[in-house]
Amino acid sequence: MNAQPLRVAGPAILVAAGMLTLVVGLIIGGGAAPRMTSDPGALVRWGLPAAKLFVNLSAAVMAGSAVLALFALRAGKKEYDAALDLASAGAAILTVSSGTTAFLTFLSSFNPQVSLGAEFGQQLGRFLLETELGRVWLITTVAAATITVLAYAFRGWGAAALVGALSLMCLVPMATQGHSGSLANHDSAVMALVLHIIGAAVWLGGLVTLIFLRPWLQETRMRVVVERYSTLALVAFIVVFVSGIARALTSITGWGDLISAYGAVLALKVLALAALGGLGIAHRRRFIHRGVGERGAFWVFIAVEFAVMGLASGAAAALARTPAPADTSAPPLTTPAEILTEAPLPVELTIGRWVVGWDIDLLWTLVAGFGIFFYLAGVHRLRRRGESWSTPRTLSWVAGMLLLFWVSSGPIAVYADYLHSVDAIGRALLATVVPLLLVLGAPFALAMPAINSRTDQSRGVREWMQVVARSRPMTLLTHPVVAAVLFAMVLWAASATGILRWTLVDPLAHELRTVALLAAGSILMHSVVSPRRARSRALRAIVIASAILTPVALGAWVIIQNGLIAANWFGAMGRTWGPDPLADQGTAGFVLATGAVGVGLAALLGHLKRARKP
Repeated sequence: MNAQPLRVAGPAILVAAGMLTLVVGLIIGGGAAPRMTSDPGALVRWGLPAAKLFVNLSAAVMAGSAVLALFALRAGKKEYDAALDLASAGAAILTVSSGTTAFLTFLSSFNPQVSLGAEFGQQLGRFLLETELGRVWLITTVAAATITVLAYAFRGWGAAALVGALSLMCLVPMATQGHSGSLANHDSAVMALVLHIIGAAVWLGGLVTLIFLRPWLQETRMRVVVERYSTLALVAFIVVFVSGIARALTSITGWGDLISAYGAVLALKVLALAALGGLGIAHRRRFIHRGVGERGAFWVFIAVEFAVMGLASGAAAALARTPAPADTSAPPLTTPAEILTEAPLPVELTIGRWVVGWDIDLLWTLVAGFGIFFYLAGVHRLRRRGESWSTPRTLSWVAGMLLLFWVSSGPIAVYADYLHSVDAIGRALLATVVPLLLVLGAPFALAMPAINSRTDQSRGVREWMQVVARSRPMTLLTHPVVAAVLFAMVLWAASATGILRWTLVDPLAHELRTVALLAAGSILMHSVVSPRRARSRALRAIVIASAILTPVALGAWVIIQNGLIAANWFGAMGRTWGPDPLADQGTAGFVLATGAVGVGLAALLGHLKRARKP
């Protein structure tokens, strides 16, 4: 087998293997078994998981081809245009399959009498607009249709970046409507599923793109593209592997739950993923060095990988229709804390709990892990070439990443939902101390010499970092005055508006809050510390003073409040331990005010750096 017939046979193998495993998984797990009451019929019971399989596959093609175009291909060349054509085609199929899934989900959930009458249309409209499940599929369908047009009509780097970002964002709503997992792990289950779907999409979609691009790539060029895909696939595999384990753990209450129909379907998926990892490690690197152009062995290997990926995709679709043990055995939500947080109230916060309290946030755990690994790899590459790198910078970066992990996954994560003061500690650290440590690590200064520059008109991590750093929006944002205003807006919005409660209720909103605090804090710290950002002493003094004043004023405002902020959250937990909510709110105000210390420390360090310059 060579590349040409595989362009047709590959997707066919993928779909056939996926459908085969889907059918087997549904039979084993009972995901398509008739219901005792309100059975929607065999067409819906079997058609819905099949439609979801096509959703998963088409979404992977859409996202994977867009990401590969951004990080491996040359704009203006046929390879780049072909990848975006494939992204558009994948998005078009996703539009149809997600719309079909929405309709079948409506039939499965409400079992209405299908007709062409106005009443049926009104019921369907209410489902799509007024229920969370309906909105998920409506958003996915509309987003996919938008991406179809954008990927087909626009071909610049900016448009490709927008398509890539939208393609990955389009995958997020689908992850929020899977099994919720056990009572104590709902937020963890959602985030694990989000990361799992994104990682799998980049992995699978990139592989489809490889065979689709073969006619436009010569032997040497194909080797380069495969090598770059291999790097993306390795990162994606790690994300899929880790998030898959985390997702499985949230679906069971004990190891005995694996001896079940759910465990059997899960085993099919695990075996397929393990085989994929083994194939990638054992073969892809060897083929890169031997050549991949027209070698039949390489394309046979790709065909086998397609088959195994199809098996994994089919098992995943079947798993989504199989009741998880933790879902069926989760205790009812009875206490106010359980109703609000979907988790039992933790024990009282003591000094010991500051050491042993953990609630792992998978997203920031991976960010911290990859951040430390790639930073140290860059330092190692420089020193291997005989170039030096500051040890204090390395220690600062590692400390910042470890602090980010501790804030997002340690005792602050455990108690932030229940104590306003603990949540305020997290916000203050994420907006000041963590950004300061990361900025002092100078990751951009390390990346420029450590990452090899591209010479083939494509863009890698180094080139994209340069583009972002030199862009007009970034130039505007890093102006000291704008940075100070942005810092004030984000900190106030996350602490003194209705956004605060939204970030406590919605796990994805909570992650967005973390991103916003880190971004605003990092931009401010960079503008304060970086000597190139000094405009004048007067301007600098005004910016630093206003930045310090923001957390002080915010903390004072919180302290003087007579009523509770987010009263229907912090005041409704039903805690029997710790300070009363109003006193705890006063402590939160004091904590927020101390955030000025982080800004002041940044100003001091910036002054010392400038004083040392000749």
